[in-house]
Amino acid sequence: MDSDSSPKRLIVVGDRVLVSPEEGEERTRVGLYLPQTAVDALAVQGGRIVATGPGTPLAEPASLDDEPWKIHAREGARYVPVQARVGDYALFFRKAAVEITFEHKKYLVVPQAAILVLVRAKDELDEPDEP
Repeated sequence: MDSDSSPKRLIVVGDRVLVSPEEGEERTRVGLYLPQTAVDALAVQGGRIVATGPGTPLAEPASLDDEPWKIHAREGARYVPVQARVGDYALFFRKAAVEITFEHKKYLVVPQAAILVLVRAKDELDEPDEP
């Protein structure tokens, strides 16, 4: 069977998120107003998160005492999860994003550290009411 005919999917790794970008405008679709300096310089951009990575890997406490040349098989790696969720709207630093095209659609891969704010539906919030 031809490998190109099989369905493919993107798997996001580490503490990165996959964003379907929104073209730069003064006001985003979710109602955030961007200052003209940000729009002009393309310093920030927004988009909807379509996938997230597992997060930042944690070192096992026992492995910190081992000799560095010993190699252990990782059993059930643990991660600090990313804060972003699929469906969130993210506003992020444009310069930190990497543009990719997958199956004729443009996406941005953004590290969690480059995300400035997330907009999430109020019914999905885990925290008490915030602005």
